[in-house]
Amino acid sequence: MGVLASHGGTNLQAIIDACRDGRLNAEVSVVISNNSRARALQRARDAGISSVHLSGQTHPVPEPLDAAICETLLDHGVDLVVMAGYMKLLGPRTLTHFRSRIINTHPALLPKFGGKGMYGDRVHEAVLAAGEKLTGVSIHLADEAYDRGPIVAQCEVPVRDGDTVETLRARVLAREHEFLVETLGRIARAEIDLDRLASEMPAASGPAR
Repeated sequence: MGVLASHGGTNLQAIIDACRDGRLNAEVSVVISNNSRARALQRARDAGISSVHLSGQTHPVPEPLDAAICETLLDHGVDLVVMAGYMKLLGPRTLTHFRSRIINTHPALLPKFGGKGMYGDRVHEAVLAAGEKLTGVSIHLADEAYDRGPIVAQCEVPVRDGDTVETLRARVLAREHEFLVETLGRIARAEIDLDRLASEMPAASGPAR
């Protein structure tokens, strides 16, 4: 796997731990972040995993950045790309080469509370403001738009009376760690047909936004 992360990398750590203790028959070969100070990069280094910073700072033009991300994944023999708290869209070269092999996590039950600008605490704030009784975790195939690709798997998380953004975030994140590992295991065992899901996706066209 190649893991893309922008900040703390707690989902990355859950994956690393699951690979190490045998719950997940896979390995992380590279971690890429668009944030040079991301904790995710340090987590990768601590685990002896290649860590790479690729962003608008290293590649100011979108096309070369897209090419660098794609080549880094290829150079590390990546079969599956996991966007785990990655705040950027991927470009057409990466999306085309890894078509049906890029998954993203989202802390809500898509299609609700998704799309551009809906990430992190903004999602939980919106869930609470809407008076929802259930939220959850969505894992979906990534395409050119935020949170639009076909759903791979979802699980529900209850919203409790008196929840705050902080308490809801903690409950969803704890389940997200477990559910991501569970879903990756199902993918590794070929219990989820990513190619079939990808048949619902349009071809990539245009630079990353």
